[in-house]
Amino acid sequence: MAKHWWKALAVLILTYTIIAGFTHKIPIIGTNGQSSRGLYFHVPMWVCMYTMFTISVINSLRYLSGYDLRKDALASAAGGVGVFYGVLGFATGTLWATYTWGSTFTSDPKQMLTAVALLIYMAYLVLRMSISDIDKRARISAVFNIFAFALLIPLTYIIPRMVDSLHPGSASTPGFASKDTDNNMKMVLYPAFIGWTLLSVWIFTLVVRYKKLELKNIFK
Repeated sequence: MAKHWWKALAVLILTYTIIAGFTHKIPIIGTNGQSSRGLYFHVPMWVCMYTMFTISVINSLRYLSGYDLRKDALASAAGGVGVFYGVLGFATGTLWATYTWGSTFTSDPKQMLTAVALLIYMAYLVLRMSISDIDKRARISAVFNIFAFALLIPLTYIIPRMVDSLHPGSASTPGFASKDTDNNMKMVLYPAFIGWTLLSVWIFTLVVRYKKLELKNIFK
């Protein structure tokens, strides 16, 4: 049981995050009102997504350096979990936008470019399902994964910060940090980063176990 302490920690932190996220006092920032509480759920999803996609591309590079299918299994598992959290991040963002911007999907650059990035990673998953030869699938998807990650950061982080956007932290819209003078939001947001990330790693380990069982069945 000692090796599973981090799972118990994840449950405790997420319990605190969810309860405090809906009850803790927050500053009223612009037109966000109480919808600013979405920060505790929306932004951590992106942190989990970036974490998983980073793990995925690292293992794709490791696969290409030695053609070990176990590394491809790790890349595939992390890519799938990353897409899952990306969809959750996009869904929570569109819900927040509905109440703050008055529309679920707008012409906001960050929202559109994030959708493009997610579609690229969904194409990665579709590509894996469309190739039956396991070695060919691993090689092609590894190269595609590197291509997808190279586009991820510019599409979701760099370009949106260089242009006008409704998103906080863009070129024309200030972030929340300057408005959170009492650090009330940080008291929930920082634990949320840790809790949701631990949960994503937990899910990742479960998917990896399944992928390894698949490999054992193939090479038995």
